[in-house]
Amino acid sequence: MGLPWLQIIDAAIGVTDLVRSRRMRTLTDEQVKQQAPDLEVAARTPGALEARLAGVMVAALKEVFDRDTKRLELEREQAAIERERAERALRLELRRQAGDREIGRLRLLAGVAGACWIGTLFFSIRLIGGPIGARAVLGIGWLLLLGAVAASFTAQSRVGAVLDSVANDDRQLVFGAGGTVAVWLIVAGLGLVGVAVLIA
Repeated sequence: MGLPWLQIIDAAIGVTDLVRSRRMRTLTDEQVKQQAPDLEVAARTPGALEARLAGVMVAALKEVFDRDTKRLELEREQAAIERERAERALRLELRRQAGDREIGRLRLLAGVAGACWIGTLFFSIRLIGGPIGARAVLGIGWLLLLGAVAASFTAQSRVGAVLDSVANDDRQLVFGAGGTVAVWLIVAGLGLVGVAVLIA
């Protein structure tokens, strides 16, 4: 749970306002005591008292506006920090989802390669008594299918490592070519099994 920064900043500004208002009271009391003779003279001259009061009001309003400006700047900075944090969290979530999709795709490829290898075992009964060329091509096809399973598992571990290493910086995700290699190994393995069946 994060700290309530806006409430902390608001409390700090409130405390400074309280200190300033007390300081202003003491200063105005001192000024009134020092300017008491001037006020008596100013009271005798028309418009001088109003001019002084207007000056005091303008100074007070200027201080209030300055304080509000500082508060608005702090709120803008806090909003910018929150927006940047939210954008970073969104980027990390999108990367995590991309990694999850890639891992799901690689698991599917491993499952397809394993199912194809098990499926080709049914053809091996027919090819066991066949020519040696058909058995050799079938063996190479099996190796390619098992290589596809291995490539898929290796690519899954690489995706996990990439997601862990990219979590703290803004690099682009590069998962590697393991998924593409697995697909081509499945296709080549099934093709060789088909050739082996045709040869026998």
